[in-house]
Amino acid sequence: MLAGSLWAASPLQPARAAAPGPAGVIATTGGAPAHDLGRLHLDTVTIPQLQARMAAGALTPSELTRAYLKRIKAVDPRIHAVLRTDPSALRQAAASDARHRAGSVRGPLDGIPVLIKDNVDTRGLSSTAGSLALAGSPPASDAALVTRLRRAGAVILGKTNLSEWANFRAAKPTSGWSAVGGQTHNPYVLDRNPCGSSAGSGAALAASLAQVAIGTETDGSIVCPAGMNGVVGLKPTLGLVSARGVVPISAEQDTAGPMARNVVDVALTLAAIAERPAGAGEADTGAFARAAAGRPTGSGGVRDLRGKRIGLWRLPSLGQAVDDVMTRATRRLRAAGAEVVEVTPPYQDRLAALEFPALLTEFHRDIDAYLATREGPRDLAALIAFNSGHAAERTCFAGQELFQQALAAPPTTDPGYRAMRAELRDLSRRSIDETMAAHHLDAIAAPTNPPAWTTDCARGDNDVIPSSTPAAVAGYPSLSVPAGSAGELPVGMLLMAGGHQDAELLSLGAAVERRLHAWRAPRYLPTTGAEAGAR
Repeated sequence: MLAGSLWAASPLQPARAAAPGPAGVIATTGGAPAHDLGRLHLDTVTIPQLQARMAAGALTPSELTRAYLKRIKAVDPRIHAVLRTDPSALRQAAASDARHRAGSVRGPLDGIPVLIKDNVDTRGLSSTAGSLALAGSPPASDAALVTRLRRAGAVILGKTNLSEWANFRAAKPTSGWSAVGGQTHNPYVLDRNPCGSSAGSGAALAASLAQVAIGTETDGSIVCPAGMNGVVGLKPTLGLVSARGVVPISAEQDTAGPMARNVVDVALTLAAIAERPAGAGEADTGAFARAAAGRPTGSGGVRDLRGKRIGLWRLPSLGQAVDDVMTRATRRLRAAGAEVVEVTPPYQDRLAALEFPALLTEFHRDIDAYLATREGPRDLAALIAFNSGHAAERTCFAGQELFQQALAAPPTTDPGYRAMRAELRDLSRRSIDETMAAHHLDAIAAPTNPPAWTTDCARGDNDVIPSSTPAAVAGYPSLSVPAGSAGELPVGMLLMAGGHQDAELLSLGAAVERRLHAWRAPRYLPTTGAEAGAR
């Protein structure tokens, strides 16, 4: 082994000793003993720590990128989270090496490996939404957020698997399955589901296959995979991150967002991909990073939780094990000085009744517009015909009921649809705004997810999870941070606040993360028993 090279010890293989050398050695938790410069664990290292090593000459972007590529090769065959790596990743990293040597670093993401969900256009790299219909020619240009990542110096490491068409095809889909990538598994317990359409991004981060990843959400598909895979995920305020070049469900709710193993990395990634400041009082997108570090953001950072008021929406329908996690987390937050009061945001039944019919109408409009930009089926009707004619699209579940319902849905010019979306927007915002005002809250907290269910193509998902809906429909930000575990299975705490409160939410989330300290490495168990007994 060459002096200064890096390796990534896999929890699926015995750790190997690294040759001593001048560069920092990277491993995962439980790896071989560190040499005299100290060990950097892929599981726990943050972007600021990596950049400090790079600035000191103890680590290069190329070494970091090689470590992640080796880890993908060693670990991903067990979880199937990464569809493909970018052949240009090491060239990108070498360019970052040169910038670091020249002192012309573009920012904290320069040289940081990022995985991109496969419904986000990436030029020259197959971008399929999990469907064979888009598996021919890759897109000719990057999505806007990928352009911003490249400008920030990030290394595009590859593409992650997802629930095909972001889980908006069949009435009983299986999250994490696509015809292109097969089934993604939860790294904590391999026969359990990774949740949501950003399943591959969440599972890849849990397995430490990249430093950060990009997910997308219409309702729950960033935050649920974050919660169920024990990582952090932010659904930003609608419009903060451009949706141009992202396969759509609904322009009224869709957003891409950052996922990582810690809040500060999420914040730094948001600062790179955000199109504009978060709102009044924000001087620049660096406020997101300052917020997560507890430094002033223009409206104040949160170094601790003293005096913060958090409303707890318990959602007992998610089960006793999840409620136990929330109870224990609440005790820790109160011990840190937070005031926690129980709340029930109103209008949830009405939101549940209206959201799906509105999405059907919006999907037909938006998917037709997107397909017109790609080679393959040119509209929804042609896409339905493609699926009917390709048996590989039906190997896990055959249905495309949502496609068919969307094809028959009224157009967006229909007065009934317009009234429905207006009511959705009004009630969802009031559900959060009125609850926060009535109780003088800094945020509302709720369980992000139930314990991961067993993946079963015949049955489909067991994923009625109402906590994501108010913020998703309102276009408000929500942030999931690890809260604890039900047996072996992670449970997240979802924090939500008003529109354009992304920086404040990240600041509060960083304080909650530090207090709960709930992250733990996955053990890649083949199966597990009952989830009783939260911890």
